[in-house]
Amino acid sequence: MIRPGNQTNKMTELDKSTEEKILDAANKVFVEKGLDGTRMQQIADEAKINKSLLHYYYRSKDKLFAEVFKRVITKVIPQTLNVFKTEKSLFEKIEIFTEEYINLIQKHPVIPLFVLHEINKNPSRVSSFASMLSTMVNEGFLKNIETQIQEESRKGIIREIDAKQLIINTLSLCLFPFIARPIIQHVFLDNNPEAFKSLIEARKKEVSDFIIQSIRIEKK
Repeated sequence: MIRPGNQTNKMTELDKSTEEKILDAANKVFVEKGLDGTRMQQIADEAKINKSLLHYYYRSKDKLFAEVFKRVITKVIPQTLNVFKTEKSLFEKIEIFTEEYINLIQKHPVIPLFVLHEINKNPSRVSSFASMLSTMVNEGFLKNIETQIQEESRKGIIREIDAKQLIINTLSLCLFPFIARPIIQHVFLDNNPEAFKSLIEARKKEVSDFIIQSIRIEKK
């Protein structure tokens, strides 16, 4: 005999399982088709559920994408920030963070375009996402970098630099190729998607080397 409490727990677990299945499917389709090219039916097919059930959980494509985006922010991005809690040198942290951050965008390439879209269409929703990121950044992350910059600057390893400028420089160099992919791929790569993948792989080292060289004090 199933007790009411157990039945409720099982329903909750089922709901969570279905929701995770939908979010996984949505992420996959968004990556393949892009935000504008994705249809709710495609997501339902990928999740192996009917469209009415999909609409029961998420009323619109925009709301579904917002949830995918939120999951990336709350579950994935913190993992890329963990390196700054370690005892590694600042140069090592920059190398690891750059690689992991580009890996993140490779897995979720529609995220930067979605942010640009939302800035123009739904700035209030971007503000809520920004608040989440702000909490993560200010929970020791920024302070740790500021402290390490001060220490390594005193030792003559790096020049003085504002931690916020360092972060913005790194993020910008990582993100721009994804935002400008149609232009980069057309102008420089003969519209070859595989060439773009190779360029991004090379960029993981290119960006970290560029950032490190820009702040390193060369020994005479």
